[in-house]
Amino acid sequence: MTEKIAVVIGTGPVEGVGGALALRAAAAGCHVVVTGRTEARIEALAEHVRGQGGNATAKVMDTTVEAQVEDLFATIDGMDGALEFVGYNAGNSFRHDTLTMSGDFFEKAWRVCCFGGFLVGREAGRRMAERGAGTIMYTGATASVKSRPPYMAFAAGKFGLRAVASALARELGPKGVHVGHAIIDGGIDGERLNERNPDAKAARGENGMLKPEAIAETYWQLHLQHPSAWSFEIDLRPFKETF
Repeated sequence: MTEKIAVVIGTGPVEGVGGALALRAAAAGCHVVVTGRTEARIEALAEHVRGQGGNATAKVMDTTVEAQVEDLFATIDGMDGALEFVGYNAGNSFRHDTLTMSGDFFEKAWRVCCFGGFLVGREAGRRMAERGAGTIMYTGATASVKSRPPYMAFAAGKFGLRAVASALARELGPKGVHVGHAIIDGGIDGERLNERNPDAKAARGENGMLKPEAIAETYWQLHLQHPSAWSFEIDLRPFKETF
């Protein structure tokens, strides 16, 4: 039986969206390839997945470097399995006031949030279209549809990523490839936010932040949708979040 392969791009701590998605894909029987720029973090995540009974491989990669993205997918080509799912989760919240922002900062935000998504979508799309199956899922944000200071650079990248996802969905859908985009509208109850702002969780109350495992489950349910009723875009927020 051919092994199913899932790739999660931009994984950080276990207690985050990338970590939760890797665990969900492994629970579905996929061999999960987790990628990121920090070797220790992705190795720890891969080890955690294996400790939960799953199969996982860690590969260090900078998603903004074309040659590294191509090398990742060449490595996957050499694995004994079919590429089933790709989750693009790269890009933290880039925050900077506009008038003192450097061009390098703006470009970095765009390269991580948008350009990397194009590279990954192109490489995954080539392979999935040839097979006529697979899902590419992009993580967006409130900034995907709303630009405001001090998140202008972040929003420019996320608006761009949404455009990439939209075009890919229209091009690849008729070829059997499901492309989705999720607008994450609210704080995520993961390691990053809880370390940066430890009072936020208590202030927002029970279920006041998005649970990473709940986000991952929604992504996976989109992946499982019947082709006669595919979603392109979903928005996720805590029940008490204003919008």
